[in-house]
Amino acid sequence: MWGSTVAELIKLVRRPANWGLLGIAVALSLTFGYFIPLAGVSGAGGDAPNSDRGLDAILPDQLVGNSLGGLPVFLGAILLVVGALALGGEYGWGTWKTVLTQQPSRLIVLAGKLCALAGSALVFVLTMFGTGALTSWAIALAKDAPVVWPSATDLAAGLGAGWLIALMWVSLGALLAIVLRGLALPIGLGLVWLLVVQNLVISLAAPLLDWVDMARQGLPGANAGSLAASLGASGSTPGVGEFAGSGQATLVVAGYLCAFVGLGAWLLSRRDVL
Repeated sequence: MWGSTVAELIKLVRRPANWGLLGIAVALSLTFGYFIPLAGVSGAGGDAPNSDRGLDAILPDQLVGNSLGGLPVFLGAILLVVGALALGGEYGWGTWKTVLTQQPSRLIVLAGKLCALAGSALVFVLTMFGTGALTSWAIALAKDAPVVWPSATDLAAGLGAGWLIALMWVSLGALLAIVLRGLALPIGLGLVWLLVVQNLVISLAAPLLDWVDMARQGLPGANAGSLAASLGASGSTPGVGEFAGSGQATLVVAGYLCAFVGLGAWLLSRRDVL
């Protein structure tokens, strides 16, 4: 499996689309997490979203919450695309036969892909935290505000929660690619669910219908948002809110991760790859 993992890591690193997606993720995270609130604080955009959050919300002590805020929706959508690219590309380019004729079994190949994706998800989360730390530190210096960092425990909890959420979304992208045996349709359907359907259920249907409100507590996005909120993510961020307790949210997100991986492995081992 190690050989498959190394091969997949090389493919991920050499695929320009992955670097482009990481750059987009950093730009979105910094723009909506720091720059727009900073503009509001400075009086440059009083009507801008999140302009009422204040300077305290973008200082270093809020690093964990600000780094996790985008994962339930926007950054999660980018991770879903990364997962779909890793698996769906094999169908689009017709390279499954080439990979599988070199002796490793389907499950070993899949395990290598998932391990490589887990590594890329960790790099993704670390990048969000690292760029957020630099930006908040620069803002604190520019505004003569105190530089107080989160405790090591809070930082470790935030990194762990962020990685767990990232793993869930990247695994969903991989699963959709396996189910639909392609690339474009899995990405399209995944983005529609994450960016449209999920938000409509959470923000529109749930407040009106009790049974939808109860069902919402079992959705992956709602629990990812609850986990992020429990660690300090702002409730003004789309998808973030206290929809469930932190313990339940952690278990549900981990359960979805296991379900996505298990179902993908079963389908890939049972069906024709073409």
